[in-house]
Amino acid sequence: MAKIFQAPKSSARNQKLLGQVIKLTIDRLDVNGIGVGRYQKKPVFVANTLVGEHVQAKVIETNSKFIKAKAVKVAHLNDQRQKPVCEHYYVCGGCDLQHLSHQGQLTFKQQKVTELFARQGLTALPWQPAVTGSDWHYRRKARIGVQYNKLGEATLGFRQKESNTLVPIKYCHVLSKPLASITTALANVLTELAEPKSIGHIEVIQTKQIRLVVRQLRKLSAHAKTVWQQAAKQHHWQVSFDYGDEGTDLSALEATENQPLSYELDCVIDRAIDSSIHSSNKSSEKGSDKDSNKSSDNKSITINFAPNDFIQVNGEVNQLMVKQALSWLELDSADVVLDLFCGLGNFSLPMAKHVAKVVGVEGVQAMVDSASANAARNQITNSAFYQLDLNSDWKNQAWQAHQFNKVLLDPARAGALEACEQLATIEAKCILYVSCDPQTLARDAKVLSEQGYQVKKIGLIDMFNHTKHVETMVLFERIATN
Repeated sequence: MAKIFQAPKSSARNQKLLGQVIKLTIDRLDVNGIGVGRYQKKPVFVANTLVGEHVQAKVIETNSKFIKAKAVKVAHLNDQRQKPVCEHYYVCGGCDLQHLSHQGQLTFKQQKVTELFARQGLTALPWQPAVTGSDWHYRRKARIGVQYNKLGEATLGFRQKESNTLVPIKYCHVLSKPLASITTALANVLTELAEPKSIGHIEVIQTKQIRLVVRQLRKLSAHAKTVWQQAAKQHHWQVSFDYGDEGTDLSALEATENQPLSYELDCVIDRAIDSSIHSSNKSSEKGSDKDSNKSSDNKSITINFAPNDFIQVNGEVNQLMVKQALSWLELDSADVVLDLFCGLGNFSLPMAKHVAKVVGVEGVQAMVDSASANAARNQITNSAFYQLDLNSDWKNQAWQAHQFNKVLLDPARAGALEACEQLATIEAKCILYVSCDPQTLARDAKVLSEQGYQVKKIGLIDMFNHTKHVETMVLFERIATN
């Protein structure tokens, strides 16, 4: 007897719900800042809604576990709701939280970190004021996508929400002011090139000058080179081309005369960041006075970087973050500091101005070389940099001969689980963890707590305004044992 397939009743009910407008109240925000309510005992995810709001939403996706819907009408507006500044906000995937006030964003992010720590059994966190900078025009580095239609006409912009299709952008309120409207000038260049589908994307970087790294999908023609040279001269750009070859040296692909990319960091410790730092430790107070005198001879350093190097995209907040790190670590002229995932020396070199020795460890050899070069360029002689996969075993490493009393680590989003598991052998007095992912931070914090460390301070670093991304700084202190 032939069997005829019949869809489960629940599946049929789910399909029937598609396209319907449902009513619900938003109870919370999920980790991505999306409003969550309930309908028919299922969680319903509705973007651009806030807690307490009454929503009429059209169902766009449903299954046995959840429903996704698009807001049609919102009533009983949350007090923290604000009108998005950007006209592209509801379609562009670059920002997630422009409809929420800045203070509301900070509250949401702090709650997210708090909840993730609580899941690891870490509660009663000693929150400090967030490090914040400008609300808008803060991003100094970005990748602008390029797509072509059937006629070979180019669109420049950023990806739509949950899509690979680009939103054509004429002005971006998040990019630094010199970059905010650069897509218009770039579009004119691509029109003059008359070479369809020749460019994949364009990296834009703004420090003292504007640098472009153009991802070429085929060899640059003589005509195209002339167009780029004229545009670079007109707009005062510096232009490089990346053909995607492994190990490509961007400096060898220049079409214009380029100067080294760099940014400056103020290395003076700002005691006003936390007036209680030395209130109960007179010996540290005395040592820090020596440090202040020592650093006054050279208050800033210059960090050079290549176009494809990682740098913090928010230059203003990066400076404030470094100053807070120097303050929270209570650096002393006798300290020996280990900086893991040190990169170009963004933390290592400012710390070296105040301590006896800094050792930086990084997994990428090119970054190690750059950090060493930056130290030499700034005449910093009490630092050393080593290459090591920090997910590997640290035994018998030459740099472990130092007796580190303080540690700083600034890993990528994957966190530093293996590194944290091995930090117990160092027995440092304190560990400063700078994180760009709260989930892996909470996981690693539990490991450190099991090794005898407790959270002394924790604070948000407001590196990515109007997005769901969270940067956090946590100071762990070793618990004294008998």
